[in-house]
Amino acid sequence: MEARFPNRAEAGRQLASKLAAYKGGPDVIVLALPRGGAPVAYEVARALGVPLDVFIVRKLGVPGFEELAIGAIASGGVRVLNQEVVRALPNPDQLIESVTHRELAELQRREQSYRDNRPAPELQGRTVILVDDGLATGATMRAAVAALRQRGVAKIVVAVPVGAADTCREFETEVDETVCAVASEYFQAVGQYYDDFSQTTDEEVREILARSTINGGSA
Repeated sequence: MEARFPNRAEAGRQLASKLAAYKGGPDVIVLALPRGGAPVAYEVARALGVPLDVFIVRKLGVPGFEELAIGAIASGGVRVLNQEVVRALPNPDQLIESVTHRELAELQRREQSYRDNRPAPELQGRTVILVDDGLATGATMRAAVAALRQRGVAKIVVAVPVGAADTCREFETEVDETVCAVASEYFQAVGQYYDDFSQTTDEEVREILARSTINGGSA
């Protein structure tokens, strides 16, 4: 039986122990992929004593088959497409624009909601630790990485408590460092590695960011 985590907070504490090299780094910032990545990232940022913020990514799902990702969009207007899926679609251009329009509206809503009018952090020249609660296909994480590259960050670290072993290996060649606390060869879904995998709400994300700011974790 492979390792399981009681909840996202404990997963974050265990993940933080594998990122000790970044503790107190003056240019380090932890960015959570909300919503599920927020409670994990909070524990990482707290343990490392570095700022926490969110980096919002929305999957572009095929209408009626939402789990099938056409691609994803991320903060800053970056869009990454899965060309293999795109080629299989009828009228792909029209469909992609429609889905992008809808998900962009949700991305902008979340940006406004989570930050409570705080400006987005300055990322140029910084070491960014991107945190989610798990890594399945990696589509949303890839969109985040592509967007961060456009922001001129100095170093990108992808960090997750659990991921599909193949996906973890792929990211090792795509970013500066990849930390998968558990890299599973028998991965089916992120939720199978958590006792409590209940959905993180918008309100919880806001509370986590507010708590981080109070604890000195603002960017």
